[in-house]
Amino acid sequence: CPSPGEGSWPRLGDAPPLQAFDNVEEDVEAEEENQGVSKKGKPLGRKRASAPEGVVKPVKLSRADLYKPPTNEELNQLKETENLFHSSLLRLQIEELLKEVKLKEKKKQRIDAFLHEINTLLSAVPETPETDLTDQSWLPKGVKVPFLQVPFGVKGKFRFLPPAAVKVVGSYLLGTCIKPEINVDVAVTMPRAVLQDKDHLNQRYHRKRALYLAHIAQHLSKEKLFGSVRFTYMNSNHLKPILLLRPQGKDEKLVTVRLYACPVPGFFKPSRLYPSKNNVRTAWFLEQGSPQAGAAEPPTPHYNNSILCDTVLESSLLFLAGAGADFPGMQAGVALLKVWLHQRALDKGLGALGGFLASMLAAYLLAKRKISQGMSGYQVLRSVLQFLATTDLSATGISLAKDAGSSLPSLDDFHQAFDVVFVDPSGLVNLCADMTASKYKQVQLEAKHSMDVLDDRTVDGFQLLLMTPKPLIRTFDHVFHLKHVSKLQGACKKMQLLHELMDRGGNYVAAALPFVTSLLARGLAERALLVTHSLPQAPEWPIGAEPPKHKDAGPLSFGLLLAPAFAASVLERGPEADRPEPREFQRFWGEKSELRRFQDGSICEAAVWDADPCADCQAPAAPFLLWFLSSHADIPESSICYTGAVLESVIRPVREPAGSGEEAMVSIVRSYDDLSRKLWNLEGLPLTVTAVQGTHPALRYTDVFPPTPMKPDYSYHARLKDKESLLPLPEKPCPAYIAPMKACCHFNPGQWPQDKEAIKRVKAAFHLRLAEILRQQHHLLCRPAATDGDIISDGYVFRLQVAYHREPQILKEVVTPEGMLKYRDTEESRQLELETLHLPYLTSSLHGLQQQHPAFGGASRLAKRWARAQLLSDSLSDECVDLLAASLFLHPAPFTPPSSPQVAFLRFLHLLTAFDWKNSPLIVNLNGDLNEADYAEIRNEFVAARPHLPVMFIATPRDKRSSVWTKERPSAQILQRLLVLALESLRALEEQLMDPLGSQEVKMIFRPPLDFYDILIHLNAKQIPRHLEGVDRPVKSFSRGMLKSDAPVQTLLFPVVGYDPVQCYLRELREAFGDLALFFYDLHGGEVIGVLWKPSSFKPQPFKASNMKGRMTTSLREELVTVPNVEAILEDFASLGEGLVRSVEARTEKWTV
Repeated sequence: CPSPGEGSWPRLGDAPPLQAFDNVEEDVEAEEENQGVSKKGKPLGRKRASAPEGVVKPVKLSRADLYKPPTNEELNQLKETENLFHSSLLRLQIEELLKEVKLKEKKKQRIDAFLHEINTLLSAVPETPETDLTDQSWLPKGVKVPFLQVPFGVKGKFRFLPPAAVKVVGSYLLGTCIKPEINVDVAVTMPRAVLQDKDHLNQRYHRKRALYLAHIAQHLSKEKLFGSVRFTYMNSNHLKPILLLRPQGKDEKLVTVRLYACPVPGFFKPSRLYPSKNNVRTAWFLEQGSPQAGAAEPPTPHYNNSILCDTVLESSLLFLAGAGADFPGMQAGVALLKVWLHQRALDKGLGALGGFLASMLAAYLLAKRKISQGMSGYQVLRSVLQFLATTDLSATGISLAKDAGSSLPSLDDFHQAFDVVFVDPSGLVNLCADMTASKYKQVQLEAKHSMDVLDDRTVDGFQLLLMTPKPLIRTFDHVFHLKHVSKLQGACKKMQLLHELMDRGGNYVAAALPFVTSLLARGLAERALLVTHSLPQAPEWPIGAEPPKHKDAGPLSFGLLLAPAFAASVLERGPEADRPEPREFQRFWGEKSELRRFQDGSICEAAVWDADPCADCQAPAAPFLLWFLSSHADIPESSICYTGAVLESVIRPVREPAGSGEEAMVSIVRSYDDLSRKLWNLEGLPLTVTAVQGTHPALRYTDVFPPTPMKPDYSYHARLKDKESLLPLPEKPCPAYIAPMKACCHFNPGQWPQDKEAIKRVKAAFHLRLAEILRQQHHLLCRPAATDGDIISDGYVFRLQVAYHREPQILKEVVTPEGMLKYRDTEESRQLELETLHLPYLTSSLHGLQQQHPAFGGASRLAKRWARAQLLSDSLSDECVDLLAASLFLHPAPFTPPSSPQVAFLRFLHLLTAFDWKNSPLIVNLNGDLNEADYAEIRNEFVAARPHLPVMFIATPRDKRSSVWTKERPSAQILQRLLVLALESLRALEEQLMDPLGSQEVKMIFRPPLDFYDILIHLNAKQIPRHLEGVDRPVKSFSRGMLKSDAPVQTLLFPVVGYDPVQCYLRELREAFGDLALFFYDLHGGEVIGVLWKPSSFKPQPFKASNMKGRMTTSLREELVTVPNVEAILEDFASLGEGLVRSVEARTEKWTV
């Protein structure tokens, strides 16, 4: 992972820089001092330190004021909070947000002054003589026309005359303008003498607009008032350039004034611009000499709409001003809606649902009495979201026109011309003209999920909806990019979209996009809940530069929201062969279509895909998409960058079987179930087996590299015949790691002893007896021990542990000196509870979660692989990461449950960095066992006991108070380190995944920054049993004494189980030097151990004969003290790991002795 400057990484011994985990005692002392009380409880002097500027001082109230009954105003406010908001907290949060995003009065005054100066300058712009539209020689060389003049030839005359009017329009006057980007829209009215009768034809009006703005830009650029004068396109529509003006100096970021050129009112005859009319002639567009006789001209609704938009700027402002008059809730609601849209990246670009459209939508609901004057901003937001969630404007449009007379176009006319329909008060303009049906479907889906969040009282709706960003890469299960949008030119030709190109002024991106998304949606059918796209955004450019071409919009991104039940389907079943529909199916699927007989006896057309066995479970979507785009849109595969599953390579099994790893775990679960049935049916046991509960991560589908069936190569081992065991030969490389998979075996209660030592002996007897019976009845290879028993079944090693349900309780029994029996938690009882109660429950719950959400296992495995790659293998428990991953599926808001491991991993990194670990418990509602009251209870108890709880607190239905999986680890410093790494990893990974023209080297986030450590211990790869599991897998490695699974060899002897020399070495290091240093390692094939000195280790200690381990004596101020003997310690590191350690690298520049 890319490391920032060395000083930005927090040292593990230092206090966390983000103040995530402050010293509670210091807080209490500071509070006591402020209250005038000393630590000993004695009153301090009356002198009080003045509060820092900006800190709210407590209000002094007399006893009478404190218990005074509430006033009428306060009662009304309480009732209003109860009626209009979910809670007082939500009201306060919304009020604070509105204060934060609304413009302050001082800034308004500076903006007003800037606008007055612009008005003065605009009236002073000189006139120009009349010339042909194509004669642009009068423009100075430093200014280019902000318009793509293709074709160049066009009739008409142009001259510049000062504006007939300059008026501020838009959200600034309405009070709904919000930060951080303050834009003020100014309409500059072109005089009637500038325009001519047929200017609505063949882009004449649009080109005059562009020339008008170019002349203004040339003159304003000379003024010192402006810091920058630039062009851009209005809503990224290249037919509508606008001029951007920003102040000089420190106010440059204060405001952006956007100048719109528009015609004088009443100049254009509306009937000429109806959606069914044509105003771009085919002969002119194709640069043909003369039009073909009798050829019908196609309608140009988008072109016509772009002209009509300029005619209603002022009337729209007046309409919105009337709607929001004396209605503060409307202003607040629109501001909240803008924030909601901005967090979802729906407010900018071609076809966006911008602030103006949001305001019109709220005004429509007010006109239809679905919003009333007394509503709060929160209720206005809810009403708009409810309307969007339940109304499909792509099927049933709406209109603000009061009198839709017979002369105006009907809604049906608009539906024939546009995907989404929302008609303005004039009855002429479709406000959603550029929006595609797929983008509106996304808005609908977002609104629906947002309403679900607002109705859920167990979550913080404000934080999830208004404060959490939803970038495309984190929102959709699979994302792919069209690297070169110029390929859409070929798509327009293939799909015969000449009429659409004429309508869009040659913009092949806007013309092809609706057809490409509908093509993908049709092809993916039930596999995808939603197919959507990013919004093409036009850049700004200097007035002296040529306007950007369509291909300069950058890569286009598409997002797929997959349906988990159908995402992995490789078969598309068509109509039956004896019906007329097959022709259409054959035409769409081409050579992929074939006749097939199905199990129900029917013969149907079908299309089948060959799934890649090494791909993830949703991979069939990729070949589908690539084939559609190639065969139907002429977009080559080389122009598509599919980023749906690029991270899967780091968790693919290194040995057989090939695949994503999920197949291996399915095989393990099948073998485990078979062993469980054998145990239940055993005969000859004194007690009956009542339950077998697996606890290994592979049994909940979350093992990073699941065990594979093993067949040891006897030539690599020595045989111990008396024990039926194998020992690895010392001259051979370390054998492959064989993981024992633990399971608990429960018996019916029976007559168990009530003494803990006796229970251990009975359990040992059970292990012996189980091994004996399994050998006799099922011919399984077994090796019993006092605490457990190993069994080989189908090549897997299962470690069976007999459990007695009362044993943890008996281990808690303590007899006091007075002879009283008390119950206290001990280390032994806690560990046994974890192994026999908590872990089986967690494993069974997560196994069920995997059945509901197939991406869960892959997500947890990616998260573990990342954490371990950061050398934090021993700093986070397996179960902790599993619960963090589970929360993404059980509580996905504001997202939908992930259907691909990759997007779940991105959300995992975001969860780590965004969650308030200091002040909130993470509640994971396994099996839905917690209700609203339980949530409140967990949060209240967490707040009350916070100083005594783990820094990362995770609550589950069976663990509401103690967070057993994070009790010991991570520490505050390790968690802080984890958050820093997660933040950097998320930033780097999202940048790469959203840059299809970049390197796509996603493995970089799995490579840890080693400059953080004081000492590096380099290991010998020959003795690392999991060497092939490394992130950067070696091309060649050592043979590890295992045969292929299909080798005709029977396993008759027990190999060494759970043997990893690196883990043994780490245990010895921690036992010997744990008080001086911390040790970090990547469990999966890491070749280096990172060592970090503890800050306290170099502090001189008083000389004690019992405290000389790793220390040497020296004198300090004539006193004998001990300090670490670094040279001897480094030698010990090497000698302890002889044969395993290749070298010890001491980074002496990072520390001093």
